[in-house]
Amino acid sequence: MRTALTERLGIEVPIIQAAMGGATCPALAAGVSNAGGLGMLVLTSQSADVIRREVRQTRVLTRRPFGVNLVLVRPQDAQLDVCLDEGVSIVSFFWGDPTRLAARAHDGGAVVLHTVGSADDARRAVDHGVDIVVAQGWEAGGHVCSSVATLPLTRAVVTAVTPTPVVAAGGITDGHGLAAVLALGAAGAWIGTRFLASEEAAIHPHYRERLLLAKETDTVYTELFDVGWPNAPHRVLRNKTVDAWEAVGRPRSGERPGEGEVVATSATRGPIVRYASFTPRADAEGDIDALALWAGQGVGLVRRVQTASEIVLEIAEEARSTLRRLADSIDV
Repeated sequence: MRTALTERLGIEVPIIQAAMGGATCPALAAGVSNAGGLGMLVLTSQSADVIRREVRQTRVLTRRPFGVNLVLVRPQDAQLDVCLDEGVSIVSFFWGDPTRLAARAHDGGAVVLHTVGSADDARRAVDHGVDIVVAQGWEAGGHVCSSVATLPLTRAVVTAVTPTPVVAAGGITDGHGLAAVLALGAAGAWIGTRFLASEEAAIHPHYRERLLLAKETDTVYTELFDVGWPNAPHRVLRNKTVDAWEAVGRPRSGERPGEGEVVATSATRGPIVRYASFTPRADAEGDIDALALWAGQGVGLVRRVQTASEIVLEIAEEARSTLRRLADSIDV
């Protein structure tokens, strides 16, 4: 499946594994890349030693391209320098102005992606040197930078920045979704929730089970899980923390039930308080259902656990067959 995205990144199918902080790991990124997509590592909060280890471990597991994601809620100069020093050639940015770091990434020989939530944001990103734009609709799981649905946003961004490649994100979990955004002019899809159900995703088993049982109506768009990342809308599965907050009238921060209460612990993070912006990793213990269970509206289509490579291959083949069937069945 050749598109402007595959040509620019040197990949075989136009599928990028979303940068899901806490869930990504070398095994997941490599599994996606080995199947022809683009695996991503999230290295925003990592030390130089951890960044080097994760990049090197991924490189051991795959000879194909993979990328790193840096969230601009805090300075990322040091993290970017380490990534470039390790030879990372694809860097994506999220939640902030990428201008200065995009120039530094280019100087280091990297292709730059940036996630946007509007056509105006996309134009600014391209004007400031971004090579590939990720248009993230509000259906997306995790932190969301747009209030616009994926389909109208994708078309608006494509129209605004062509010929810059656009990757659609939000609610895409299968080949039908990939085919749909390709029809809108996108060069590929950025897929998260489907990969949370992969064997390699570093999430807690209870979190994975909740994903497999969820319906498309089971997510909530909110700013509730804000400890550590305030004023940032996100989409999560409805759970006991959401229900308890809604039951008392959705009070503001500082007046919410159970604030400051430690509900879980993690070997890598330590105590986890209620309302923390934290991904329930495999090493978490405690009341997992009280934590932020990030998920997009496409979760209702996620029904089984597969390897990351199997997911990539299945989505790509389904997209191919969908596009062929449409070409054969519609008389234009």
